[in-house]
Amino acid sequence: MAKKLDHSAATEHLSRVDRKLARIIAKAGPCGLQPERTQNLFESLMEAIIYQQLNGKVAATITGRVKALFPENSHRIKTRHGEQAGFPTPEQILAATPERLRSAGLSQAKMLAIRDLAAKALDGTVPTVKGAHKMSDEELVEHLTQVRGIGRWTVEMLLIFRLGRPDVLAVDDYGVRKGFAKTQRMDELPKPKELLAYGERWRPHRSVACWYMWRAAEMKDLPEPRALAAAKTVAHKPAAKRRVTKSKETGTGRAKRKA
Repeated sequence: MAKKLDHSAATEHLSRVDRKLARIIAKAGPCGLQPERTQNLFESLMEAIIYQQLNGKVAATITGRVKALFPENSHRIKTRHGEQAGFPTPEQILAATPERLRSAGLSQAKMLAIRDLAAKALDGTVPTVKGAHKMSDEELVEHLTQVRGIGRWTVEMLLIFRLGRPDVLAVDDYGVRKGFAKTQRMDELPKPKELLAYGERWRPHRSVACWYMWRAAEMKDLPEPRALAAAKTVAHKPAAKRRVTKSKETGTGRAKRKA
């Protein structure tokens, strides 16, 4: 049986083993990580697939359109985005034509991923919530990454935000890496292996550590890693000025300005 989140024990442990993280905890206040309990894993993963690489408003619109393809579904669910109409069932997804699913705004890749998810929900590759609670984190990663379009990061977010697993360290997450870099006053983002090694001291409460890394990433009074700050400066310059700045580094400024 998987262990559950214990915020008090987590913050006490993290503050004791990591002084820099202790300061973030003191500034951010009590941990607000609360797992979502209403969606099953199929629905959670379907939502995750739709939201991948999209603006939140665009993804929400497409999600609504997908649900509207099945007006016979009258049930409603509570999600982190508020109360919404229920998702179609795996059977409904597989019965719908690819063209019908694409009409909601899904890309070809996402349509195929959702159909594969539905098939794997029916064959047992995607477990029920009850079944998932009997599996380890790594077992779930192994099972769920068999679904087209689902990678380790997506499963880790599911483990943290849906299943409430207490010891997940999302080393590939940009926000976690950025928060760690700001906390440690690093010039650039840490490599995943570097973050994984450092995070050993946070066991068995690495999910709560991730939550505080996300808070650190948002803190305005912590300096940005130099590499990120430099990238933002260049990105906000007019195109001509960006070319000149780059050309000075290469010693060919005049030729590039003429171009």
